[in-house]
Amino acid sequence: MTIGLASIGSFPWSQVPGYLVAQLVGAFAGAILVWLMYLPHWKVTADPGLKLAAFATGPAIRNPGSNFIGEVIGTAVLVFGILAIAANAQTLSKPGDVDLSFVFSRGLMPLLVGVLVLGIGLSLGGTTGYAINPARDLAPRLAHAILPIPGKGTSDWEYGWIPVVAPIVGGILGAGAYFLIGF
Repeated sequence: MTIGLASIGSFPWSQVPGYLVAQLVGAFAGAILVWLMYLPHWKVTADPGLKLAAFATGPAIRNPGSNFIGEVIGTAVLVFGILAIAANAQTLSKPGDVDLSFVFSRGLMPLLVGVLVLGIGLSLGGTTGYAINPARDLAPRLAHAILPIPGKGTSDWEYGWIPVVAPIVGGILGAGAYFLIGF
């Protein structure tokens, strides 16, 4: 979202690095919470793939081209959808009242975005696990690599570039498509 909006001039590039760092730190902190939550399970879970799946996405069928396209499409739909949801906020006010206007749909926006993410996951997520956000996969994958997890196996860095690069491309395409259409 951040890079997609910056690429079309709707977000200042000067703020992008700070936002990216904050997103990565937040995702890493979340991954540490996951590690702590599953602490008793690490020793008794034999499958290294299941341990990685608690942190990062992975393809159902490893086909880098198809996996990349799937992540691009999912992220483009996400960014386009979020922009459409945000653009449809309705400001309501009572006639004659001063400063009593409020945005009616803003309270529903988080729910609508959540439903959008659920819809993307249900329809497009089966092929790759739908990272649809570089920070969501990169920082937890890094946490997986660093944290002491017995028998964890590889962090699958060979695949790890796809859920980082493809969502950036998808974010740029989704934001570009939204503003190209002219909503």
